[in-house]
Amino acid sequence: MIEFAPDVPRWRQVAEVIRQRIKDGTYPPRTRVPSVLQLQEEFGIAGMTAHKVHRALRAEGLIYTEPGLGSYVSKDPA
Repeated sequence: MIEFAPDVPRWRQVAEVIRQRIKDGTYPPRTRVPSVLQLQEEFGIAGMTAHKVHRALRAEGLIYTEPGLGSYVSKDPA
């Protein structure tokens, strides 16, 4: 788990961690990113917070979701 800054929403902090992992190649294009449940477990956050992380990354075009399969890094993440 990370230590959260008190003045920044947790979903933003977790989204930044995942964003960095995408940019540094930890999660290459077309590979799965952690599920909502995995985010909850890794970061100790609530389900709604984890959903916000996914929504934010999708809105940025960094990930896409295949219903029933999971969320993946976009082919050409921004």
